Amino acid sequence: MRAAFYQRQGPANEVLQIGDLPTPEPAPGEVRIRLRYSGINPGDTKKRAGYFGSAMPYPLVIPHSDGSGIIDRVGDGVSRHRLGQRVWVYNAQSYRPFGTAAEHTVVPEATAIALPDEVDDVLGACLGIPGITAHRAVFADGDVRGKTVLVHGALGAVGSLAAQLAAGGGATVITTVRRPADLTHLSGAAAERAVSLEGPDVERAIRGHAPAGVDRIIEVAFSDNVDLDARVAANGAVIAAYATREARPRFDFWPMLFDNITIRLLGSDDFPVEARQQAAIELTAAAREGYLTVAAAPPVPLAEIAAAHDRVDANNRRRVLLDLHA
Repeated sequence: MRAAFYQRQGPANEVLQIGDLPTPEPAPGEVRIRLRYSGINPGDTKKRAGYFGSAMPYPLVIPHSDGSGIIDRVGDGVSRHRLGQRVWVYNAQSYRPFGTAAEHTVVPEATAIALPDEVDDVLGACLGIPGITAHRAVFADGDVRGKTVLVHGALGAVGSLAAQLAAGGGATVITTVRRPADLTHLSGAAAERAVSLEGPDVERAIRGHAPAGVDRIIEVAFSDNVDLDARVAANGAVIAAYATREARPRFDFWPMLFDNITIRLLGSDDFPVEARQQAAIELTAAAREGYLTVAAAPPVPLAEIAAAHDRVDANNRRRVLLDLHA
C-alpha cells in the first residue's frame, strides 16, 4: 500500500517520506479500513516534530489518528457484517505505530464508528480527536443544560465543535476569537455571543452575556487566558483546558480558591474508554441530525502531506485532510 511515514522526528519536508509498505492484516478484535480521507491534527504534527521532547515511539510511524473509509477485512472475533461498512476512525495512531496517512489502516473494532448515510466521509474524517476532545471538555463535568459555557478559540477545530455541542446540549454559549476581524468568520451558535480578546474591556463584554458568571470554560490557551477566566467564572465553575502556550502557567491562587474553581486538564490519548465511546456515539448522532458541521479545506493528495502539515502548524482555520484516492 502507499503510505506516508517518518523514521526520525523533525521538520515535515525533511522527515516525511512516501512509499510502498506492506498492507496490514487485522489481528483478533481489529478491523482493516480502506481509507478515503485522513484528518490531520496539531497533535500529529507535534509528534512528528518531537514538540514535547518525546522520542520516536516506534522505528517507523505512519502519522495521523483520524480518518474515514470502508472496512474491507475483519479479524477473528469481529462480525463479518461489518465488512463494507462506512466508518470514521479515531485514535488510530494513539499508542500504535501506524495511523491513517496510508491507503489502509487497522484499528480495534471499537474505534471504527459506523457512519450514517446522512454523514459524508469528509465530516467523518474530522470527528476524531477534535470531536472527542470537544465532547469531553463540554460534558466531563455533567449536563450543561441551563448553564453558561464560554468557548475560547471558537474558530479552531475543538472550539468550533465544543460551541456546537454545548449549544446542542442546551447551554448558553459565549465564544471568543483573537482579533475583531475574526468575528466575521463565525457562524451558527458560535456567532451569537462572540467576543474578541483584542477588543475593549473583554471582561465586561463577557459579563454582559453572563452577569452571574460562566459555569464552564473551554480553554485552548490556558496560560494566556487563565486570569480572565478567573474573573468571569461563577462560583464552582470548571476550566477545561486542552492546550496552553506556556508550559508552566502562572495564576493567582486565592481568588480561584475562594470561587471553588476546578481546573480540568484534557489529554485526548488517555481519556477513559467509556468517555471516548460515549463521545463517539453522541458525535455521530449530532452529525446525522445535521447540527454538527466542520469547515474543511479541499482535501489534498498524499504526496502533499508535508505542505499539509505546515498548514496545520500555521493555524489554518479549516480542517486539513489527505485524500487517499487522489
